Amino acid sequence: MQKTMRKFVPMLLMVGLISFGCAGNQGADQAIKAGGPTETQKKSAQLYKGKIVGKSNKAKTISIEVGKGKQAKVMMVKFDEQTKGMEHVAKGHAAIITYEQRKGETVATSIKPKLAKLPQGVTEIKTRELQALVDEQQELYLVDSRPARRYGQAHLPGAVSIPVPLLKKKKAALLPADRDRLLIFYCGGPT
Repeated sequence: MQKTMRKFVPMLLMVGLISFGCAGNQGADQAIKAGGPTETQKKSAQLYKGKIVGKSNKAKTISIEVGKGKQAKVMMVKFDEQTKGMEHVAKGHAAIITYEQRKGETVATSIKPKLAKLPQGVTEIKTRELQALVDEQQELYLVDSRPARRYGQAHLPGAVSIPVPLLKKKKAALLPADRDRLLIFYCGGPT
């Protein structure tokens, strides 16, 4: 009889574990019930990267164009008082919107400006540093890369107007021949 019971003990143990679960799972169930994010929820963070095309304070929505050309789509996300970075929502500016799904709605959790990445070997210069170079009359080539009409309205002293579209077409022909000369570009954007 004991030999027969020994054969069934492992099977009974498995049936018991399958039926009632392991004690270790109770903590996980309590974490989910308490509202703590599960690993699956952490991985589900979503992003929209693109240009802001509109914002409605009344409807509490932001429209962002994602994709390029014929593939571009305008996506709409809600925002609330918990959404961080609302100061970066400006029509025409590039942004990165992190969002989540809440009760079937897409809700922005944070908004950051989408800044251009500088090519290797290029460094950012702060306004104060540029002012010091201008004040010291350092030898530099200052390029205003805004549209020509904006350059015509106002520009930094000594700046040369080379709008980005023109620079893309003619490239090196517009830049100084002296490759050792400090070359500084500026524009009207957040970069």
